[in-house]
Amino acid sequence: MLGASRDGTEDVSVPTEAEVRAQYDRILSSPEFHAPNRARAFVSYILNEALAGRSDRLKAYSIALEVFGRESSFDAQNDPVVRIEAGRMRRALERYYLVAGQDDPVFISIPKGGYVPAFRYTRPNVSPGQEIEPARATKPDLSIHDENVPRRGGNWIWIAAALGAAVLLLALLLWTVLVGSSVKDIERLVRLAPGSDLSSVDMPRIVVEPFEDLSGSPQAAAIARGLTDEVIGQLSKFKEIVVIAGGSRGETEPSLVGQSPARYILQGRVRLDDDTLRLTTRFLNKADGSVIWANNYDKQFSVREMLEVQTDVARSVAVAIAQPSGIVFQTDAARIDKQLPEDRDSYACTLAYYAYRGTLEPQKHALARDCLKHATERFPQYSTFWALLSMAYVDEVRFQYRLQTAPGPSLERAEIAAEKAVALDPQNVRALEAQMLVYFFKGDIEAALRTGTEALALNSNDTELAGEYGLRLALSGKWESGCELLSSAISRINGPIGYYEVGLATCAYMRGDYEAAEVWARMADLRYNPIHHLVLLSALGAQGKIAAARMEREWFEQNAPGILLNVREEVSTRFQRAEDREHFLDGVRAAGIPVPPH
Repeated sequence: MLGASRDGTEDVSVPTEAEVRAQYDRILSSPEFHAPNRARAFVSYILNEALAGRSDRLKAYSIALEVFGRESSFDAQNDPVVRIEAGRMRRALERYYLVAGQDDPVFISIPKGGYVPAFRYTRPNVSPGQEIEPARATKPDLSIHDENVPRRGGNWIWIAAALGAAVLLLALLLWTVLVGSSVKDIERLVRLAPGSDLSSVDMPRIVVEPFEDLSGSPQAAAIARGLTDEVIGQLSKFKEIVVIAGGSRGETEPSLVGQSPARYILQGRVRLDDDTLRLTTRFLNKADGSVIWANNYDKQFSVREMLEVQTDVARSVAVAIAQPSGIVFQTDAARIDKQLPEDRDSYACTLAYYAYRGTLEPQKHALARDCLKHATERFPQYSTFWALLSMAYVDEVRFQYRLQTAPGPSLERAEIAAEKAVALDPQNVRALEAQMLVYFFKGDIEAALRTGTEALALNSNDTELAGEYGLRLALSGKWESGCELLSSAISRINGPIGYYEVGLATCAYMRGDYEAAEVWARMADLRYNPIHHLVLLSALGAQGKIAAARMEREWFEQNAPGILLNVREEVSTRFQRAEDREHFLDGVRAAGIPVPPH
């Protein structure tokens, strides 16, 4: 119970139940608390259970049954709805305290790694019943937590720097700016200069300093060196960044002729406490030394597990920093949003593309595509620009952004760009991802899956690739392995995941869980995307929800009438097995949509 210590005396360091409920009412009534009704039901449930002294019952299984209406056969490994909803609520609470709740007296959070809410005063030494004066809330934990990393005992401690919160907020602001920007605006970021030297691409450069040994033992020193090398290796798999092996701590990075200096520094400190490895990492702005992000990793180990432990920790660091929704891209989004450089940088096109991927809005798509076209003209030797441009062309086909034109030319342009990307860098995961998508939508499924397997082997930490490849596997009939990979990727993505939630909706539909399919589709909130609406339409039809299905049909009539007129063709370009196509089309038919025969 709140306000009580272990010996039964009153604990004045913890807010009372009345104060917590008053704070929660304050949050719910705020227009800055962005959470749908389903998410509010989730947080209300865990809060009430915690206040009633039943925190031990707050497990994924019980929450799934009580809040999300899952059956008793619910499997958290195959259905990550609780884990994803918890992440959504953490972000909603973090945003509230950043934007509107800075002066609130009580801080409510959902610590990572579980579902039990935590309550504390934002100012120490406040007694229950005492009138609480407003005080600025401590910034919430915005560190990136990989819930799939094995835990071999010990507690995991994840601490984010206060400035990380501001970075995330500014990243969101960039997305807003990009929505309202025009192609002319983005051209300010990309001065056309055909044949420009590739070294001029203003890619983020990160100096990884040798990790510091705090224990002073030969074993700890060896582990620190091994972790440094492993982190450099894992980061280097991401082609959108440049990784530089630094000298001793504080030294300037090696001279790079013709290239801009590094913007970021990654530092690490290693300590051994008996059988526990403790790594503290800090990601710094090199210009002023400010801490952008920080995290702690605790890992129990035995001597024979040391290499595995080092790899696990290094992967966690790399995913947090370098994935398309990671710290580097969030930070650079904020930087470009503030500076809007006049004579550079084409790297802004990469940010524009990933901003578009979060919402799949047609306006953002056109902005990113045209920016990337300019970028490939300026830097024709840069593989990643060609890869992203290829995927932008693929999206014109699969999401029907250009409804008045035949899909052929877009797919041909996508193929040319993908081939160029792979030729320039055969080990660029983004290039192979683009080629995989081209093969898939051309109908060469064997080549698509072979290319996806090759790409995933190069960098299994790339969540963008893992999600797309998992979805290709699923749609090719490998539903179990594909949906499992897709679910795993979603749990590690630290940005908008609407596109992949539609993938999970499809997974749920194909296993006959139509209610879950509807839930996932509605969670995606891709209001402009016709395929999102098609999956939702089919799920509604399968459940017999004709009135709701009629609303989806009206959306198609107003926004994408060609989709339903050619619904069999649209479904056939995605579902590769005839039985899967017919299963999906059964829901479409049940929704009242005429489906032509084979």
